[in-house]
Amino acid sequence: MDVSVIIPTKNGGELLDQVLEKIFGQDTKYEFEVICVDSGSKDNTIQIIKKYNTKLYQIRPQDFGHGKTRNYGAEKGIGEFIIFITQDAIPASKFWMENLINAMKLDDNIAGGFGIHYPYPDCNIIDKRDITMHFQGFGKDNTIYYLDDKERYKKDEGYRHLLAYFSDNNSCLRRSIWEKHPYDDVNFSEDQIWARKMIEMGYKKVYCPFAPVYHSHNYKISSYFGRYFDEHKALYVIHQYINIKKWYLVLPAAFRHIYIDSKYVKKMEISKKEKLKEFNYIVWRNLSRYVAGYLGGHYTFYPYWYQKFLDRHISQQYRQTRE
Repeated sequence: MDVSVIIPTKNGGELLDQVLEKIFGQDTKYEFEVICVDSGSKDNTIQIIKKYNTKLYQIRPQDFGHGKTRNYGAEKGIGEFIIFITQDAIPASKFWMENLINAMKLDDNIAGGFGIHYPYPDCNIIDKRDITMHFQGFGKDNTIYYLDDKERYKKDEGYRHLLAYFSDNNSCLRRSIWEKHPYDDVNFSEDQIWARKMIEMGYKKVYCPFAPVYHSHNYKISSYFGRYFDEHKALYVIHQYINIKKWYLVLPAAFRHIYIDSKYVKKMEISKKEKLKEFNYIVWRNLSRYVAGYLGGHYTFYPYWYQKFLDRHISQQYRQTRE
């Protein structure tokens, strides 16, 4: 078997149906299996999975973890390569799998690879811009990354982030390496924690712009608040990085970002009504970004009781794993 495709699922619904349809419609020479690990779906997810030639494993909701659940699914497969994809990431090409595996085969020392994300057509304009620019920064062709400058790695925060970036929304791992170095049992950023370890151990990663998926969200502001909190918690765990170091810098940072985003929207060819709507969205989005980012970045330094309070009332990951 060449490839094991692992999909953690919970209440995936019709979007999961589209994901599975595109996977089984791939034009590829590689033999593959699809493994779904469901953690307590209450909608029609199980019925959708059973429509396809998949292997289904079911776990209790309280047993889910981003790292350990993906490890569990990978253990059930036998493919030389392990593709991780999420239930809301639709392959955007019938050669998605072929191109991703071909990129992995460019170098035997490549531990993992990730493909480009396209925003969905209905994606909000800020995320659409940010997703597009983010992946453009990794290159226009298959690009291999590895730690080629240890001094720069020690001093350059941006270089460390570039080398550690990895996304399990659309990724591939070499099984022989994963078996030696599986994911950590963590609730967030299992992919980037793993990628940083692999890079520091001397392995390589590859970016493949020819293996696209559609993946974006239009969250409520409250959901973005929780996600920013979780992301900045993870940034400190992975990189010991704190974006906003002092509380009195939160509002200046937010207003600076509001100004930048507002200039972008002002240039767009949309109606005044739409612009006003976007300006309102930009204000609340960026206030959420920096307030939650400050709380998440300093999470490690808070007393235990306050950490638990923040997790219960803010963290999206805490909420998801306990629903």
